Amino acid sequence: MLSLNLTNYIMQISKGMGITLSVFLVVLIFSIPLGAVVAILRLSKITFIRKITEFYIWILRGTPLLLQIIVIFYGLPLVHITFGRLESVYIAFILNYAAYFGEIFRSGIQSIERGQSEAASILGFTPFQIQTKIILPQVFKRTLPAVGNEIITLVKDTSLAYIVGTNEILKLAKGIANRDSTLLPYAVAGIMYLTLTYVITRLLNALEKRINYEE
Repeated sequence: MLSLNLTNYIMQISKGMGITLSVFLVVLIFSIPLGAVVAILRLSKITFIRKITEFYIWILRGTPLLLQIIVIFYGLPLVHITFGRLESVYIAFILNYAAYFGEIFRSGIQSIERGQSEAASILGFTPFQIQTKIILPQVFKRTLPAVGNEIITLVKDTSLAYIVGTNEILKLAKGIANRDSTLLPYAVAGIMYLTLTYVITRLLNALEKRINYEE
């Protein structure tokens, strides 16, 4: 009976894997490039741009992601700005993680010797070319471990999407647990998250080893 229930729980909860993976992939694809932009703006010589970026980072890092999702989905309609459930999750996650990635990339940019930028400028590189062809590739290599930690955190944070009623892994597990009065669905959900983090950790380790080897 236990094995039958376990199989049924796995099949039912795995239906939420699509939502979990979509949130993870969409956020990853958009938040990393946006984080690079945030880092560059954070280091801008224009005081107004730098201060606005600092304020953005302060707000997004200083408030819970769960609250940000609630504000976007439930709060913005009060001022006639409406997004769907999944869209609200995407927006909140992307803005939140871009702030964290931005600070990681900022520290990476500041670790690059200034002489490289000056030499590139003398050779005729534009500021955009200096950032995209010289600075950011090095920043990515230096910050990969920190970025990897944030990516692993993102896998677990996808469970917060339940707050707006999306059928991701944790929401389905909670519904089944309440229905059957058992904690087993939560164990199944936990194993699924562990599996995802294990696979992603292995991929990140392989990427880091390849970069180190190429160096």
